[in-house]
Order: sequence, then structure tokens, then C-alpha cells
Amino acid sequence: MKTLNLRKTWPLHVFLLPSVLLLILFNYIPMVGFMIGFEDFKPWLGIFKSPFVGLKHFKFMFHDPVALQVIWNTLLIAVLKIIAGSIAPFAFALLLNEVRMMLFKRTVQSLVYLPHFINWVILGGILTDILSTNGLINQFLGWLGVNNVDFLQSGNWFRATLIISDVWKEFGFGTILYLAAMAGINPNMYEAADIDGANNFQKAIYMTIPAVIPIAIVLVTLSLGNILNAGFDQVFNMYNPLVYPKGDIIDTYVYRVGLQQGSFSLATAVGFFKSVIGFILIATTYRLAAKYANYRIF
Repeated sequence: MKTLNLRKTWPLHVFLLPSVLLLILFNYIPMVGFMIGFEDFKPWLGIFKSPFVGLKHFKFMFHDPVALQVIWNTLLIAVLKIIAGSIAPFAFALLLNEVRMMLFKRTVQSLVYLPHFINWVILGGILTDILSTNGLINQFLGWLGVNNVDFLQSGNWFRATLIISDVWKEFGFGTILYLAAMAGINPNMYEAADIDGANNFQKAIYMTIPAVIPIAIVLVTLSLGNILNAGFDQVFNMYNPLVYPKGDIIDTYVYRVGLQQGSFSLATAVGFFKSVIGFILIATTYRLAAKYANYRIF
């Protein structure tokens, strides 16, 4: 039977082969480079001839106040993004689900989904211009008699800017997922609720929300696996030295220390630490999603 199935599906395997080869070439073979984190890496000696120093760089990382602050920044920004990015699409989908004008509903849905397709290189430049000291927002605040706000120069404001702009960019995608889940609810349940005299608020509380909770648990649980990914593209295109203490994250720190300062071993150690923790979180969150939301890949 297995041979027969393979004879029928071998064209699909052939189509899949280039993707597998690219995955091995760009994702698995480069993993050999993690050895740099355990070495005093010298580019002219290469990976296999550089002197081995064990856990030296990992010890330095956990005793370096800058590295510890970067890890804290990453966790804080990522957690706040997950919380805000989970609540916003859920609430917006509930509101949009109550709209009965299909043209208006689809138009709004398309508009909020559009920012998802804008690259952070472009969006970061736009936000930098709008939120700068002489930008559109501060000009508007000046007309209202409010002092300029240092959105991109103050650490606390910068964190808030990262979170709000990320939610604005991505909540449209989450909204579509929740609307799809709501579309799967049996309409007969709503008709029965109407006969019993339930209003829209009661139907949302007792019918819509409970039906969407499983997909919400899956999305939130799986997002925990990215808790150390605070958004390199976004931060890199918006941050500056003034906000390093509160806006620098692991990915930007690795880029700056490794590629700009040439501390390849330390950058590799920090990146390897992030990868190990990320793998543990992904495995854990998958088990939680399978246990509490019956989510399984296979």
C-alpha cells in the first residue's frame, strides 16, 4: 500500500524537494556556526581552528549589564506585543461581526488588513518622519498647545511606539482569523437566541465569545514561542542610540555587536542562547495548545 501511494504521489515529492534542499542549505548547514560561541573566534583561523574557550562568552553575557538589559527589553516588549496584539484583533473582530452592511464590513476589513503587507523598511521610514520632533504628530500637538513628545528619543515613549505601531500593522491579520472562526458558528444558534429574546450583547457574550475562545487560545499559546522575537525589522528601522537602554533587543544587539563591532563569539553566544530558549518555548507552547485547545499539526 505504501509503495502504491508513493507511485501516485511522487510528483508531489519532487515538487517539494527544492524547498527541502533550500531549507537544509540555508537553515541547517549554517547551524555549524554555533561553535563560534564556544571559541575565541578569529576569522583568519576559521571555525575549526579558532581556540576553544568553553562557556567564557556565556558567562560574560550573564554578567554584562548591557546584555542583561537587552534580554529584559526583549522579554518586556515581546510580552506587551503579545498581550496587545491578542486583545486588539479579538475585540475588533467582535465589533465587526455585528456589522450587517456587507460592503462596509468588507471595506473596513480590507483597510485594516492592508498595513500587514507594508514592509517595516518602508513603514519605519514613514513613522520616523511622522513621529520626529518636527513631524506631523508633534506639529498637531503644537497647534493644541501641547509640548513636543519625544516618541523616538525617549525610551518609554519608544517602547509604547513599538507596541502601538506593531498592533496597528498586524491586528488586521488576526481579525481575519477570528472572523473566519465566527463564520463557522451555526446560524441556527443565533436564530434560537433571537426567539428566546436575547439581544446582540447577550449573543456575543454567551455564544460568539465561547465559540472563538479555542482559536484564541491556540493563537495566544503559539505566540508565546516567539516571546524572544521582539521584531528586529521594526526596531532596527526605528531605533537610535538614545533609546538603546530601553529599546535595544537581542536581535539588534547581536547585529550591532557581531557585525558592527566584530565581537563574533559574543554575538553568537547571545544568539545561541536565544535559539535554545526559543526552541524550548515553542515545544512547550505546542504541548499546551494540544492539551488545552486540541491543536495538533499531525
